[in-house]
Amino acid sequence: MSRSTIREALRMLASQGLITTRRGITGGSRIARLRHQDVGDILTIGLTALARTDGCSVAELLEARELLEIPAARAAAARHRPEHLERMRASVEDPGERDARHVFEVHRSFHAAILDACDNRLLHLMTEPLFTILQTRFLRDRATPSFWSQVTADHKAIMRAIAAGNGDAAAKTMASHLKRLRATYERIDSLAVKPAAARRKVS
Repeated sequence: MSRSTIREALRMLASQGLITTRRGITGGSRIARLRHQDVGDILTIGLTALARTDGCSVAELLEARELLEIPAARAAAARHRPEHLERMRASVEDPGERDARHVFEVHRSFHAAILDACDNRLLHLMTEPLFTILQTRFLRDRATPSFWSQVTADHKAIMRAIAAGNGDAAAKTMASHLKRLRATYERIDSLAVKPAAARRKVS
């Protein structure tokens, strides 16, 4: 194998944060000590590439989110601490007429607080890339103000169930909430797919 091939392979591994390279007599390439954020970034890059090339469908993304977040709500009801509830309360504010990015971030932080309340770093690690893909893939400002009001009401109901330590109610309200989100995501996705299909047909 040529030196240039090896150098290119090492460069690619370094760009992914999998190895570190030092120059000099005592230098060389070593396996990196990965942080959770590093692994999360790798997952986000991989899943984003799949989503952009039809390697995974919107339905698969949403189902994966449901499979992770509904049990997470149940676990959060049993494991939450006061600081988690404080974060949830801060995230159920009505974002009002703010821009779409702000609205999404407010609601995203609510779900992040629930995942943190589970006290399982891997659960958060696996779910965060799904949030990132959904945020970048959909034009959230197409959702109506009434939709966001319903989201806020859903979050308050989920928070009350978690605060009461009622795992069954927390899971049930989270399931209903994600079902409503699924309908909106699928509608927005269909609006994006139709123009794209029309452009392919014309070309």
